[in-house]
Amino acid sequence: MPDTAENQAKEQPRRRQARGERRIAQLLEAAASVFCTTGYTAASTNAIAREAGVSPGTLYQFFPNKEAIAIELGDRLMHQMRDAYGEALAPVDPATPLEEAVGSAVDRFIAFNCEHPVFFALMHGPDVPGRIAEEHDALHTTLLARVEGLLSSLLPDTSPADLARTSRMCLGLYKAGLELTLGHEGAEREAYVQELKNVLVRYLEPLVGERPGREEASSPRTP
Repeated sequence: MPDTAENQAKEQPRRRQARGERRIAQLLEAAASVFCTTGYTAASTNAIAREAGVSPGTLYQFFPNKEAIAIELGDRLMHQMRDAYGEALAPVDPATPLEEAVGSAVDRFIAFNCEHPVFFALMHGPDVPGRIAEEHDALHTTLLARVEGLLSSLLPDTSPADLARTSRMCLGLYKAGLELTLGHEGAEREAYVQELKNVLVRYLEPLVGERPGREEASSPRTP
């Protein structure tokens, strides 16, 4: 009997912790919806609590203010984003066709941002909390290094200065295309994704030159 009572006593904190984690996830999901709809500046804790279907008092048990919610949400999203771009921007076999290398990376990033539209809303908003801005700057630096790593496998003879410049251009083109892509849905969104791939491929094509797989892909089809 004492063992049973002791086990029950240990189980109660675990259950409370699990309920707390579920509530936090519920509040963060609601915050993501509100931030996407109104933007960070116009959002309020009352609106987030209302979206989550809880009282403001319940929200304040877990987060002291809107900024704390945004920071927690941003931290989780950036952790997921690092996992996503770690896979998307790994160096590729030099024989990989340019269209395949670009298409694979773009698809992974677009998929992440379409699944988490609040990421763009938080990271590119005009009045995001300072900590999020700092984390975003660090993410941008790491992302740029990953892009350079990917491009170095496609442009092995390029100087470091030229590689850095090309990487910044690719990242800038991607961000511009991402904003346009997220502004559309369905077939039109898919069309913008393809346009983004086309822009990147056509920018990189003269730099990459003839590569294995390129000749067949670029040759005109016979009727």
